[in-house]
Amino acid sequence: MQEQNNIQEPKKRMLSGIQPSGDLHLGNYLGAIKNWADRVNDYECYYFMADLHTITVRQDPADLRRRSINQLAQYIACGLDPEKNVLFLQSHVPAHSQLAWVLNCYTMFGELSRMTQFKDKSAKYANNINAGLFTYPVLMAADILLYQPDYVPVGEDQKQHVEICRDIAQRFNSIYGDVFKIPEPLIAKTGARIYGLTTPDAKMSKSIPDGCVFLMDSPDDIRRKFKRAVTDSDTEHCVRFDKENKPGVSNLMNIYATLTGKTIPEIEQEFEGKGYGVFKPAVGEVVVEHLRPIREEAERLMKDKAYLNDVYIAGAEKASYIAGKTLRKVYKKVGFYQI
Repeated sequence: MQEQNNIQEPKKRMLSGIQPSGDLHLGNYLGAIKNWADRVNDYECYYFMADLHTITVRQDPADLRRRSINQLAQYIACGLDPEKNVLFLQSHVPAHSQLAWVLNCYTMFGELSRMTQFKDKSAKYANNINAGLFTYPVLMAADILLYQPDYVPVGEDQKQHVEICRDIAQRFNSIYGDVFKIPEPLIAKTGARIYGLTTPDAKMSKSIPDGCVFLMDSPDDIRRKFKRAVTDSDTEHCVRFDKENKPGVSNLMNIYATLTGKTIPEIEQEFEGKGYGVFKPAVGEVVVEHLRPIREEAERLMKDKAYLNDVYIAGAEKASYIAGKTLRKVYKKVGFYQI
């Protein structure tokens, strides 16, 4: 009886991924990767480089390969230990594409046409509105459902994709029984969405490099970007959290709070009467010192391609084992003849 009481409950499973369509930046780190690393002891974690998703926009093949391997190095440098997390490249697990086709046949045209990201990207890439861009949410649903995760950590702007994933899974389950676990979105309360330093009304993006702090930026570049960060027209230069009227200052306060652990009231008190000329460099310096060990470790790892390849291979094997079990179950349910 004592032995039964000591049996531990299996950990809940978590999965997420980021496209290697550009270098990782502070928004990726504070909005996602930092939180991933903090959860390793509480969850069984699967994190991948979403390279299949990147080709909805034309990519330079050599750059995509370089960014994929470099992103793995940066994942590890950010604290994602490959011994404790399953780290892999999406394209190394064919089940992602295989399940995506099946789920395409259980997803309605109207659902996909209402997706906000499709509308936004269609406007941005008007000369390349391809079918992959339209069915992007179905591949994302396959990414998730293959691993039967309990939670999917996402930014606020990705909630719609998790919602359609849940809809697809529930539709499939209603026809074939309990095949997919219905995942829950998990959004961090602090640092969930980091905005651009020059565009505080839009999330930080590599497409606006002056307002984007990359993990591999030099300390001088980081300091320069924060000194030039947009604040507001408040003549008193008051450091006060007001997302509607002071979005730039509020964004900087959110970054500072996430990295220091201080509360918003504590930050307001710390910089009371000091103005933006003191506040902005202070935030920049906190970011410089936090990213310094990450950049240095990533640079070291990038030189060890053999190690990174070993991590990729091991991750793909572990991911394929779990994904394969789900895919075989799906194939059997829809009526494919089993080998």
